[in-house]
Amino acid sequence: MLKVGITGQSGFIGYHLTQYLRLHGDEVEVVPFDAAYFENPNQLEEFVRQCDTIVHLAAMNRGPDDEIYVTNVRLVHELIEVLEKTESSPHIIFSSSIQEERDNAYGRSKREGVRLLAAWAEQNNARCTCLVIPNVFGPFGRPFYNSVVATFCHQLTRGQEPEIKVDASLPLIYVQDLVREIFRAINGAYDLPVVSLEATAERKVSEILARLCEFKEWYLDRHIIPDLNGPFDTALFNTFRSFIEPDHFPVYPEVHADDRGYLAEVLKDLSGGQVFFSVTKPGITRGNHLHIRKIERFCVIQGEAVIRLRRIGTDQIIEYHVQGSRPSFVDIPIDYTHNITNVGATDVLTLFWTNELFDPTDPDTFYEAV
Repeated sequence: MLKVGITGQSGFIGYHLTQYLRLHGDEVEVVPFDAAYFENPNQLEEFVRQCDTIVHLAAMNRGPDDEIYVTNVRLVHELIEVLEKTESSPHIIFSSSIQEERDNAYGRSKREGVRLLAAWAEQNNARCTCLVIPNVFGPFGRPFYNSVVATFCHQLTRGQEPEIKVDASLPLIYVQDLVREIFRAINGAYDLPVVSLEATAERKVSEILARLCEFKEWYLDRHIIPDLNGPFDTALFNTFRSFIEPDHFPVYPEVHADDRGYLAEVLKDLSGGQVFFSVTKPGITRGNHLHIRKIERFCVIQGEAVIRLRRIGTDQIIEYHVQGSRPSFVDIPIDYTHNITNVGATDVLTLFWTNELFDPTDPDTFYEAV
């Protein structure tokens, strides 16, 4: 079992990488890390001794220029000092940036980190892989810090007006694509000391904002799944959805009733997908799994149930009490394990929709109890 340590484990990329590696627990074991280890040499030494591979993500992205540079270079120096003190030579994977080419504090700190780690690797006959990474976006990013995508999503889902300061063209990599590449690096896919990762897409800031505004209009305001034109659109949409407050759900569609019964439009989708249903006996729980790609909607149309969700890597459980007598739907975010329990005395009939047809060779279903 390969033991992998991640500095910056609690950060944006660190969170996604940690959860991705947990889903591959038959191949790797994640060595716990805390930011306080950089302030405690003994804890940092113990961490380093346990690792076969260290993914060095810890860094400062925003702040005063001199502080950014000094902080990021200091973290690399401290890691190297502990590697030498413990005579450890794990495979180091360093997250650099396309900003290496720019004369700003962050770019200079990344260039210096690459230089220092390459020198350490050469002197100690060790392996170091430096990944040059485009601008990263994805679910749960920190607004005003991680990316302009996170900032726009945060603002739009809270009724604020985003502002474009510089309409630059941004090479973007989706965080799920990035962690897959890091996983490949962990498994030895790259022989070169420096690897430039391909962007998922390149878009102008104005194009990103325009698309996110469309998502807000169609999905948040009108509850219609927008037309998604390929993997980048889906990644951007899943990012947008991750910023929607939990109390937005459940949503109660308009019910049209007459003496024949009632009709409610549960799903309007501009890009297709799959609708299905299940019958759940009283006291039975279905689910306890998560998806990292699929968009999914639940609608109980008969009986009484509780839908529970928990974002993996956290302890907080969200509960929605739903019943067929007042139809409502709940959308399941990616990276949230979820289940549905029949808490009534009769069968529960649930209608489901997902944005893609089921593929048994690639089901995008990972089992984990809520």
